[in-house]
Order: sequence, then C-alpha cells, then structure tokens
Amino acid sequence: MRAQVQELVFDCGDPAALVRFWAGLLGGDPVDRSPDWSYVEPPGFVRIAFQRVPEGKSAKNRLHLDLEVPDPETAADGVLPHGAVRVGGLVVDAQGSFQVMRDPEGNEFCFVTG
Repeated sequence: MRAQVQELVFDCGDPAALVRFWAGLLGGDPVDRSPDWSYVEPPGFVRIAFQRVPEGKSAKNRLHLDLEVPDPETAADGVLPHGAVRVGGLVVDAQGSFQVMRDPEGNEFCFVTG
C-alpha cells in the first residue's frame, strides 16, 4: 500500500493568524474552518493546516519547509514585518545559500537558493 500526502499540519496557538502569515508567503486563500482549525492551499503545493493546541512550542522542529527564492536575504526582509524572525545569518556554500527563519509562532523554515 502507498499513502499520499493530504496535508501538512502545524500545531499552534492561533490558527487564524498563522494561516494568514503562510498564505501571504506561499499564496492561496486562508480558510478558517473553526476557531481551532485553519488551512491554506498554496498553488502547486499540498494543503497546509493549522490546529490549535494548548501547549506552546518547546523545541526545534523535526521537520521544516525549504522555500526556494531568488535571494534569501531579500525574502527574509520581506517577511520580517509580518512577524517572522531571522535565525543566524545567511549561510553560503557550494550548493547555494540559505537563511533559517521562524514564523510568528516559532516554527522554523528556510529560504534557499541553489
């Protein structure tokens, strides 16, 4: 049997706010199914959902999204006003470059080239 990815789900404290951050970043219209569940269907990607949980984030994500952009520094500058945070500096190596980021609830993601 093979399974197919239906959606990626982030645990969070404020689904409505977080879905709007990610919809702004990836495209698509934010949908609030209930106060505890929101989602966005970015063009060309699987649905990303956000479910309210009572506990806060306590450790580094074991899974994160790498988002390809022409310039990680410019992309980072563009999301800072929306609540994202840079983690460290730009990393450049033979494969390209990347900038580690956190969304408004602390979930890590990277802007990458390469």
